[in-house]
Amino acid sequence: MDDYADDDYEYDDTDMYEDNYATMQSQFDNVDLPPGVEASLPWLKDIASSQDVTSVSTTTSISDLSESKRKATISYLGESKSKLAFVSHSTASVESISDEKEEKEESRVMANIQGFKQFDTVDDFSDHHYNRMGFLGEEKPPKNWAKKIQEEWKILEKNLPDTIFVRVCEARMELLRAVMIGPSGTPYHDGLFVFDCIFPPSYPNEPPNVYYYSGGLRLNPNLYDCGKVCLSLLGTWTGKSTEMWDKNKSTMLQVLVSIQALILNAKPFFNEPGFEKSYVGPEGEKMSRSYNDDAFIYSLKTMMYTLRKPPKHFEDLVAMHFRNHAHDILVACKAYMDGAVVGHVNIKNGNPEVDQVKWSSSKEFKDKLGQMMKILVNNFTRNGSTGCEQFLPST
Repeated sequence: MDDYADDDYEYDDTDMYEDNYATMQSQFDNVDLPPGVEASLPWLKDIASSQDVTSVSTTTSISDLSESKRKATISYLGESKSKLAFVSHSTASVESISDEKEEKEESRVMANIQGFKQFDTVDDFSDHHYNRMGFLGEEKPPKNWAKKIQEEWKILEKNLPDTIFVRVCEARMELLRAVMIGPSGTPYHDGLFVFDCIFPPSYPNEPPNVYYYSGGLRLNPNLYDCGKVCLSLLGTWTGKSTEMWDKNKSTMLQVLVSIQALILNAKPFFNEPGFEKSYVGPEGEKMSRSYNDDAFIYSLKTMMYTLRKPPKHFEDLVAMHFRNHAHDILVACKAYMDGAVVGHVNIKNGNPEVDQVKWSSSKEFKDKLGQMMKILVNNFTRNGSTGCEQFLPST
């Protein structure tokens, strides 16, 4: 893509926590972008407080009104006790109706997620990154091209791992969208990562093109903030001849599994060419753990980005994934605040199993993680998770 830039990786040291939650949400919701597309704004400038969590409500309290409206409301309520009783009854009714709607919505989403297929076809890909590329209008694909894509579909449908989900479109066979869960034991655990892919007209003589929805964040040496995915199999990264695309053997399944296993790995710092030889021993391990700290913060921000703007056709998956994993994510965050090494926490039955290795994370990391935990609690609660307030860090 023309907007790809092979710039050196630099950490984003911008203060991400200046504004309150309402400001961030209004900025996000006022951006006219389709779901899953990056917002070109500081979308995570947020300091969420415990008050933000407890104030989530379907009704407006008197304290939320402007001064003039507050006086008028108080005057109105003081006119008669019967009116006050009526208002209280009406408010309770509204809250009851709202709770009932929320329960119905949760039941609907639960039903959808239980039947959410790992591979499926969809009717529309108008928001796909490569929507304006590929075969358009009356243009026809090369001979046997469609047959090859259908073979790819069959391979995906039968062999996708449990943590990768794919959608394709019969009307636009060249397009594919994948969402994968970050592997455990890495700084990307429990996150969701979205990729748009296109089979070029020359496929399988050439590999597919893959675009990563970064939200403007660079959380891995191989995943650029502009969406570029660096992988030998795609011809966008250096590698041995055996790691490059083979038109007779390579598949889209191989591409997706390689992204999850080789890019989203436990020590992404060493993905950089030459780093494995340049940084060895204790120095290399220290650099790697420091990188993982930053990568985890970016992964948390990506979670919030994906939750706020879920990719089309994956809305229910995103909602229920974070509803089911909210406590696990927060438990891990707390363990990291207490000195556990990022990626070295396993959650079983809600309890962390922490490796004995301790890591003295920087104060900056713990400060950022503490702020992110407030944002996570706020957003997870809005998404329907309960009991998240217990994880709010003490001030």
